[in-house]
Amino acid sequence: MPPTTVDYRRDGDVVTLTLNRPTVMNSLSLALCRDLNAALDRAERDDGVRCLVLTGTGRGFCAGQDLGETEVLSNPDAGYVLEHHYNPLVLRLRALPLPIVCAVNGTAAGAGVSLALACDLVLAARSARFIQAFVRIGLVPDLGSTWMLPRLIGEARARALAITGEAIDAEQAAAWGLIWSCVEDAELAATAQALAARLAAMPTRAIGLIKQAFTRGATNDLETQLALERGLQREAGASADAREGIKAFAAAD
Repeated sequence: MPPTTVDYRRDGDVVTLTLNRPTVMNSLSLALCRDLNAALDRAERDDGVRCLVLTGTGRGFCAGQDLGETEVLSNPDAGYVLEHHYNPLVLRLRALPLPIVCAVNGTAAGAGVSLALACDLVLAARSARFIQAFVRIGLVPDLGSTWMLPRLIGEARARALAITGEAIDAEQAAAWGLIWSCVEDAELAATAQALAARLAAMPTRAIGLIKQAFTRGATNDLETQLALERGLQREAGASADAREGIKAFAAAD
């Protein structure tokens, strides 16, 4: 079996996907993109999987695009790899009908920030940093950064981070609402796994529909979103999870 840049480990109903290019701080490559998609395929086919954890090995979560990858850098069309490889990956993570916990174990730079923010709940080790590093090499933020950042932290902060290329630490990221939580380095893995186990015990179908509602709500007007919620609620209400949940709630009264 050829080596993979993404490790796949299943513990019960939780799968942990670990970016595994530690010598280059897990920077993105076409191989990593392919392997991550293959791991997502496997998780979706793996019966009983109800939550994913995405993290990195070594001292960084993801340093963005691998600037040593000649296949990418030799292409005069800098948008080609985004259109055909990375953008579909971001959209897939957003649409995946499973909750995804991202455990940022170190620096997330450039597209590495976008990869983390494409997940549903982001935890970060206290030593982690988030850097919109694109401007440092004469590029613009991509993989959805210019869409996600203003919605999470406001346009003023998003513009400043993108234009200056300055880093913020995990504590600041949590205070601003960029991520869900900042935890001590030694507690990151255990905290992420505990959160994943909690999500895995919840109604997976409802979580998938919630993801869909928030994604589409970012561009819908209120009337359209109300209609979407009506349709999604019908779908959720017809599920076994909802029937059991409502019955249990009524019994508790």
